Amino acid sequence: MAEAHEPDRMHAITRETWDTVDQVLDYARRRALFENIPLDKPLRPSDLERLASGSITREGIGARRAIGLFENVLAPACVSTDHPGYLSFIPSAPTKAALAFDVVVSASAIYAGSWMEGSGAVFAENEVLHWLAAEFGLPEGAGGVFVQGGTIGNLSALVAARDVARRRNRAAGVADPARWVIVCSAEAHSSIASAAAVMDVDVATAPPDPAGRLHGDAVARVLDEHGAAAFAVVATGGTTNFGIVDDIASIAAVTRHRDVWLHVDGAYGLAAMLVERMRPAFAGVGEADSVIVDPHKWLFAPFDACALIYRDPAVALTAHTQKAEYLDTLTESADWNPSDLAIQLTRRARGLPLWFSLATHGTEHYRAAVDAGITLARRIADEIAGRDGLSLVREPQLSVVVFRRNGWTPADYQAWSQRLLDEQRGFVVPSSHAGETVLRFAIISPLTTYETLTGILDTLR
Repeated sequence: MAEAHEPDRMHAITRETWDTVDQVLDYARRRALFENIPLDKPLRPSDLERLASGSITREGIGARRAIGLFENVLAPACVSTDHPGYLSFIPSAPTKAALAFDVVVSASAIYAGSWMEGSGAVFAENEVLHWLAAEFGLPEGAGGVFVQGGTIGNLSALVAARDVARRRNRAAGVADPARWVIVCSAEAHSSIASAAAVMDVDVATAPPDPAGRLHGDAVARVLDEHGAAAFAVVATGGTTNFGIVDDIASIAAVTRHRDVWLHVDGAYGLAAMLVERMRPAFAGVGEADSVIVDPHKWLFAPFDACALIYRDPAVALTAHTQKAEYLDTLTESADWNPSDLAIQLTRRARGLPLWFSLATHGTEHYRAAVDAGITLARRIADEIAGRDGLSLVREPQLSVVVFRRNGWTPADYQAWSQRLLDEQRGFVVPSSHAGETVLRFAIISPLTTYETLTGILDTLR
């Protein structure tokens, strides 16, 4: 009972502490070095209740039992997003260097919200952000912050955009509109509608062309309809469902002419700009006021990391810097404080695993890995087009391939998907387009091979 009155015992360096750290690091080492990554699958709530309940007790169950419970019950009930057969949603394929360094980030107890407390980490993160900004064609002086994911990145950028519009109205003595409006494609990511709901603003969608690509003329018509109420346009640098890149150059020309903020949501696809032959598809990104790209998608970093970059970070500082007496030391300095650039205050140094991996491997390996995904998508699309019973829904532009099994019902797709997972062959869930149930390969991992994909296609009988 005495132990219940010794809270510092949990933090003391004891033999038990050494054992706990060893147990955790041993599992982390084994998992990071798996050559045959398990796919695994979810369990029913009743199964987990039977196998894993009761772990939180008065005295604790000890590190050995806790890590055993995680390794043998809880982890196998989670689908491994880095498995080469994980082809749903947008997979993750972190490098071993990034995975290992993520452990270092946690062990180092770094607070990365301010320069005062985490200048070394912030400097390293900024090295990555400046490299990305240059790759995207943004001017010198562009900068930003790593946030949790694309949803937070899009929201933070749009909050800054509205703040700019509000300040412009105040300077001109003009009243704000009754309802602000964000303009985007009908195929924009769902996070744009989510951001609008949080901000209590409206979304006006512009129709894309039949191939799913948004153009400047469609944006111009919607902007003309909403006038000064429209404070931002969102272009997509690689839609999640199809990997389609909007005609960003023509959209940028329209927003520049009307002095409207242009945000590019490149959470998935903007990484393709690392590949020289793909850059023409992204013409105009360098004109954006803000962009995002998620390293935990196609830049081979662990969850969770979104790079949010502003053309002019000063406008983000104005919009996001939080004021409080206890923060005066930070907010009254000229230091680069990442927490002043997005909606969060507390933040971990989530850009460091990417920094370490880039520093370790070099940028050319990243270019090659992204290029490999694009090349494989084109190859498997050609294979699908040549197989009886299968047909492409659209030609792939990046590394997403959408196709159908001719004659199948939604129930057929769902049963096949479940069987594929049960057999541990792959994780491919149905998607939909224009009311039709379809299948979709999202190819990210360099471990995903042509043989992996053709083996999955062979089961579509």
